[in-house]
Amino acid sequence: MKYTRLGRSGLKVSRIGLGCMSYEVTPAERPWHLDEEHARPFIRRALELGINYFDTANMYSGGASEEVLGRALRDFARREEVVIATKLYYPMRGDANAGGLSRKAIMHEIDASLRRLDTDHVDLYQIHRWDRHTPIEETLEALHDVVKAGKARYLGASTTLAWQFCKALHVADLRGWTRFAAMQNHYNLLYREEEREMLELCQAEGVGVVPWSPLARGRLARAWEETPSTVRGRYDPWGDGVYAAMREADRKVVDRVGEVAARLDVSRAQVALAWLLHQPAVTAPIVGATRMHHLEDAVAAVSLSLPDSEALRLEELYVPHPLAGIAVPGAAD
Repeated sequence: MKYTRLGRSGLKVSRIGLGCMSYEVTPAERPWHLDEEHARPFIRRALELGINYFDTANMYSGGASEEVLGRALRDFARREEVVIATKLYYPMRGDANAGGLSRKAIMHEIDASLRRLDTDHVDLYQIHRWDRHTPIEETLEALHDVVKAGKARYLGASTTLAWQFCKALHVADLRGWTRFAAMQNHYNLLYREEEREMLELCQAEGVGVVPWSPLARGRLARAWEETPSTVRGRYDPWGDGVYAAMREADRKVVDRVGEVAARLDVSRAQVALAWLLHQPAVTAPIVGATRMHHLEDAVAAVSLSLPDSEALRLEELYVPHPLAGIAVPGAAD
């Protein structure tokens, strides 16, 4: 495994992060999720492979993902040797103050996450989406207070527009508050809209980029299928919505990934992840794993040297996509 600093911070993370959305106490939320008994071996194997960076969120399976991750890391690792990241924004209850990024929500949710994770701090505390109903000053000051209270070491954001993220960085600097050290955004070979502004902004501001869905929810890891062959492929309405708009264009990219993988004699997943790791702005893709070869492929991609000519071949078929996976005015929130 290779390690790198998260942006300009002093925090070092593995070049692959393990995303824990698919792990819960009982597999009820989505058909492809793993219960705790079957999830624990993946966390243990990730540690054996040198992964030190584990990402979850309070809303994953209503907090169960945090519980499973916390118990596994307590049993398999030393707390000081791992990097635990979690997120908040989506409502965890049904009342008026549930969810969002108000001071009230932040102060409640950090404590709830720490209880579920069975730790006194998280290494990276991230806003899951932008809250257009709460002044960013209120959010940033509350997050700064969380850091100063020792409950989080670093702050991050996920899936904002570039102007929103730029504003947050500016306000934090202006007020002397803790600034975001990481951006967890939607970025892969099928969705490259982040190259327009966000990636260069992150490079200029010293922010680490830790993309979610680096394999486009599995679409880049297998040959194009009209009828999905995996459980997740058959029961993933959110993913179907995100990747529905540009099917024919996406199919050409998926086919090209297969061609490059065949020439290099590696898996499609390795090629898609190696391309991401080839991007100068990218620190560590967040990879989910429900089969052990998912982990093995992800780690193998770190050592795969992707020739520039092959990277260009992977990129040349891309066409602009509509915004996907991001909270925008008018969307449900």
